[in-house]
Amino acid sequence: MIINKQQSIHASEITDQSVFKQRRTFIKSLIAVTGASILPSNAATIQYTSQKLLNSNSSVHDLISTDKNLIENYTNYYEFAFNKEDSTQLAQKLTIDPWSVEISGEVENPMTIHLEDILRQHTLQERIYRFRCVEAWSMVVPWVGFPLHELLGKVKPLSTAKFVKFTSVYQPEAMPNQAANKMLAWPYCEGLRLDEASHPLTLLAVGMYGETLPKQNGAPLRLVIPWKYGFKSIKAINKIELLKNPPITTWNKFAPNEYGFYANVNPEVPHPRWSQYSERPLGSRFFTARRRTQLFNGYADEVASMYRDMDLRHFF
Repeated sequence: MIINKQQSIHASEITDQSVFKQRRTFIKSLIAVTGASILPSNAATIQYTSQKLLNSNSSVHDLISTDKNLIENYTNYYEFAFNKEDSTQLAQKLTIDPWSVEISGEVENPMTIHLEDILRQHTLQERIYRFRCVEAWSMVVPWVGFPLHELLGKVKPLSTAKFVKFTSVYQPEAMPNQAANKMLAWPYCEGLRLDEASHPLTLLAVGMYGETLPKQNGAPLRLVIPWKYGFKSIKAINKIELLKNPPITTWNKFAPNEYGFYANVNPEVPHPRWSQYSERPLGSRFFTARRRTQLFNGYADEVASMYRDMDLRHFF
């Protein structure tokens, strides 16, 4: 499914317009990364669509362009480092070929599917999404991937399936903080309700900026949920489980009063240690060019109906 919106963000509002214009070379680089003989030349195509980033009462022109190189060198990837810079180099030790994803749990058709088969079976789309970190910074990224619900449909969820658990790769030989068992419980786990996972905006990304995902940004397969804080968008997924009950997720287990299971972007609900009322677009000066945070990160028209019975005053 491609979601076409009347209000789209212009390429010039994203990062590096020259890179954006070269996005149709993506499939060639994808083939090179996954193995030249794996995918036939006509096995996959990319469809392009610009997603609405702000609601009808807002303007796309208050977004500050993000620099592609900055995004690739400013990442929260705690398996490698607790700062935002060192992961760029450390993540290069991660082994991502071969790669497969195990899908199990409350499903009729459990499977383990290889990455090349996932790519062969899905039409890749470009989705231009706003991305909001719980740390109160934001960016705009043109992801390349496909809706998660397409993959979930292949395993045929049972009526008992209510939640989806995602697990990142466990490679302590490549990931220093996994090897040292530092801070968090590894491997990293995240979760969604099944209706959230099945929403058309929920994306499994394999690329960005018309190129394959850099390892430090979640290669080879990551989740992108644009209306939630970024820690929900788990990187390097190799296991998906459909469950009857909510899964225990990594950050919620570590600090439940600071990182809720739902983690929907809400400017009216502060983090216990800082406000969420405004955000700093990545690349802007720290004390200038802040913009007001929007409920559900600007996607309220699409997703608010899923939470109509919930109290938005909670940090969820």
